[in-house]
Order: sequence, then structure tokens, then C-alpha cells
Amino acid sequence: MTFPYSTLMVQGTTSDAGKSTVVAALCRLLKRRGVRVAPFKPQNMALNSAVTTDGGEIGRAQALQAIAAGLQPHTDMNPILLKPSSDIGAQVIIHGKVRAEMNARDYHQYKTVAMQAVLESHDRLLKQYDSVVVEGAGSPAEINLRDRDIANMGFAEKVDCPVILVADIDRGGVFAHIVGTLACLSESERKRTIGFVINRFRGDIKLLEPGLDWLEQQTGKPVLAVLPYLHGLFLDAEDAVQPVQAERGAFRVVVPSLPRMSNHTDFDALRAHPDVDLRFVRQGEPIPPADLIILPGSKNTRGDLEWLRAQGWPAQIQRHLRYGGKVIGVCGGFQMLGREVTDPLGMEGQAGVSPALGLLDMRTEMSPDKRLVQVQGTCAFDHAQAPVAGYEIHMGVSTGSALARPAFFIDGRPEGALSDDGQILGTYLHGLFDTPQAISALLHWAGLHSDNTVDTSALREASLDRIADATQPLLDALIALK
Repeated sequence: MTFPYSTLMVQGTTSDAGKSTVVAALCRLLKRRGVRVAPFKPQNMALNSAVTTDGGEIGRAQALQAIAAGLQPHTDMNPILLKPSSDIGAQVIIHGKVRAEMNARDYHQYKTVAMQAVLESHDRLLKQYDSVVVEGAGSPAEINLRDRDIANMGFAEKVDCPVILVADIDRGGVFAHIVGTLACLSESERKRTIGFVINRFRGDIKLLEPGLDWLEQQTGKPVLAVLPYLHGLFLDAEDAVQPVQAERGAFRVVVPSLPRMSNHTDFDALRAHPDVDLRFVRQGEPIPPADLIILPGSKNTRGDLEWLRAQGWPAQIQRHLRYGGKVIGVCGGFQMLGREVTDPLGMEGQAGVSPALGLLDMRTEMSPDKRLVQVQGTCAFDHAQAPVAGYEIHMGVSTGSALARPAFFIDGRPEGALSDDGQILGTYLHGLFDTPQAISALLHWAGLHSDNTVDTSALREASLDRIADATQPLLDALIALK
């Protein structure tokens, strides 16, 4: 089969309209039909990222879409990644490598340079694949960002590709979202919008049909597909955090929802475990009792340390440990477990030194060199040496006597730290729960004795197949439209 679009762009009326899943579904459907397809997102702003085979980092959603297409993630799939470090500033990553720390105004001026990187990556993908399915960012109707836009219609206009517009009916106001978005576009942008996708529909389609007819009459454009609301999907989130899962097992795991938390997808396997009750605790919420506290990754370790103190977490962690609880620190959370975190060059904000939680004898210094690597190894705390795999994304270098007792052996080297009393584990390894043997070993160490386990890879593949099956009407409509 041939797909009649060399480049097709999926934009949304709002953030979280379902662009990422529609792109992933189309990639999976085209792969099934033998089309060589690649995902692409010109610019992504997210704190969830993945390490690529070429040693860079891209948005987590594009890594998921690559899996859907049967590919290894590559930096060309997301040439511009912005990782916010404050309300007005972000780390700018181009082709997988840190280029600079910029405030919003400076980056807006920089977009003409960034667009060249975007076009280079898109051109390389076109030369390797039959089709490129592109995900927009946010909404194309953000008038204040129209100038120098590289994420939505600015890119579509530059490469002259058709656009489909996705809207989330579950939130309400779907017709206003679509008509209002079109009203904010230029004439040429409206012309290249070839149709609409209404996402997350549940109910009787007959009740929706009068609205679909009205929409087509008002806009002169077809509704290409109405996609169902699918429950129980296991797919990597781009940024949004679900604070509380549907209550499951009796083993309570609590994670502080840090303001600059990164890679919260580390905990997806715990959320899926039938014996685990995973909770993210937000600002101002009481800290519930737990069997295991996990300090997550952070894009601003010192700033998030101050947030932890303001929320009363240090005293709660000390009390938790006194009563025999376990603590894990991942990446930035690992750095917080030490005695201090120094940032002499201001890599994550204002330069300076911050006292850490003092639970491990180590110190961390931020440096401009970012470690980006996919890794595998074994659990040092487990007698069976359970295999573990994941990736490292961090700028800090940690030193101290705590590292003499590692938590893992990664590619033949000691990694992380385990406290002398065995209650505290720290690591730079993201994805540490994703290997079935590793999640079992870590939960056993934390006090959960269960024969149940979770295979995140199998859950992810099953979910990709589910969204692809549900999206088949869209693919059929796209082919018929051409």
C-alpha cells in the first residue's frame, strides 16, 4: 500500500486534545501496511524526555510514536526540545543537545535559527521514509505566537503540507473549539486544513450526528473520524500528571509532585501494578502515610528542594524512615538525598549552593556537560541480580562515600547508592521500574512481597494496537479524501 501524503500534520484545538495518540495510531496503522513511516514534532515543550540511539534526547511522546512505527527513537524526530527550568526560562535542546538556557523573549527571537534545524531534520526524514506524520504543539490559534511560528501552521506553511485538526469532545465545547480555531487562522492556513477529528467520544453517535452535519455546513470541511474514548491505556504521557490512580493495592507509594518534576513516566509501571497504590502529592496537600516515598527527577533541583522544605517534606521523610519506611531518589531526587547541591555556573537558575536533605554522604555539583545514555545492568541490592535497563539524563556529578555502596551495576560500573541501613536507595537511572524483574526486586526491597509483576513493554504494545484499531476509520477517510 502507498500512503498519499509524504507529510501529514496533526494539530489540535487545545493542548492534550489527543494529537500525540493520533500520530502514534497512524504510525502503527501505516507500519502494519508496510509503509515506511516516521513521526516528527518540530518543537516540543516537555519535561518528559527520552534518550535516543544517536545519543541525544527528544520528547517522550515522539519516542512512543517511534515505537509505534517500529523504529528506534532519533533526534530528527523532535529537533527542538524545550525543558522549562522556571516560569519564564527553559533549556533549549537542538538535535538532541543542549544549546542554551533562554528566557521566552530571547527564544522567540531565536526561532528563525531553530526553524532551520527543524527543516533540516524534516528533510532528512523525507529522504529515509515514505511518509512523515507530524504532531503540532498546543494550538495553532495562539495569535500571540503566530509570528515566527515553527510548531504549527508556520511549519505547515513552510513545507506546504495538509493539516488535520483534532478536538477533544470529552472536555465539552468541541464545536466552538473547531470553529473558533479556524476563525483565528489565515486564509491559506484554513485552506490547508483538510478535515477534523473528534476525539474521546462516548455515547450514542446518533445524538452527535446533527452537530457533525452543522459543523460541515459551517466550515465546508469534513469530519474525518469520531474516535472513541478508550479506558485503561498504558501510554507514555508528554507532561500531564494524574495525581491519584484508581485505588488498587494496599502497598502505598507516595511521590511529591515537584514544580519542575521531570520524567514522571518513571512511575507508570508502579501505577499499573495491581498491588500498588501510587499517589502524587501536590502543593498544600497533606502527606499521607506510605510504605515507600520516591523523590522524582527535577529540572531545577535546588528550586524543588526549597519547595520540598516549604511543604514540610524533610520532617515527614525523617519520620517515615524512623518507622522503617523506604525512600528512593531518582536523578534530581537522588541529588536531593545528599548533603548539598552546588550550581556554580547557574545551569538551573541562579548560581549558588543549597543544603540538601542530608540522608546520604555525598555532594552534587551541576556542570554544563549533560550525560545522555541508554544503559542496562543488574540490581546490586538483589541477591538474584535482577536485570535492569533504562537511561540517564542529568547534568550533575555526585561524589562522596555514599557511592561506595552502589544500588546497581550498570554496564560493568557501580551506579547509585544504598544507605548502610538499607532504607534509602538513590540512582541516576530513569526507567528503573520498567523491567519486570527490576520492578519486582525494587518492590521486594521496599517491603512488598508479591508474585505479581508488570511488563511495561507488553502493556505499551497492547495499547498502541488498541488506539490503532480505533483509528482505522481516520486512515480510511484520509486515503479516500485524496
